[in-house]
Amino acid sequence: MKKPRPDRFTRTLAKADVEEETRTSFLIPSPNPATNLLITDIVVRGATSLFRKNIEKKVAKASYQDEAKAESLIDGRTMITSLALYGASKLATRSPVGLGIVASGLVVKTLYDRGKSRQMKRKRMKRTRITGE
Repeated sequence: MKKPRPDRFTRTLAKADVEEETRTSFLIPSPNPATNLLITDIVVRGATSLFRKNIEKKVAKASYQDEAKAESLIDGRTMITSLALYGASKLATRSPVGLGIVASGLVVKTLYDRGKSRQMKRKRMKRTRITGE
């Protein structure tokens, strides 16, 4: 028995599919979708990392107003600090509850730092009053 030949409509659809695949494959680096996803992931993570490091440097320089101190702050991170920052960012991006926990922790830390700063100012003012300097 002979195998039936596809009709003209089927041949036209098949030809259109092949043409579409050749057009889109020019824009995509690999015919394997897993490879394309891997390449995209690496590019996005690399760009994000460069952007984050650049922002960190600018914030540190603006906070310290001294480039050497800002560089030592960023370069002086321990592995534990880096892991804690990574864990906090993962927790914050995974769920609204995690974001709330991390944001609350940051607010508490900011309030603690401001309180310490005020205590130091009060101590300095006391010393200047007592010593008369």
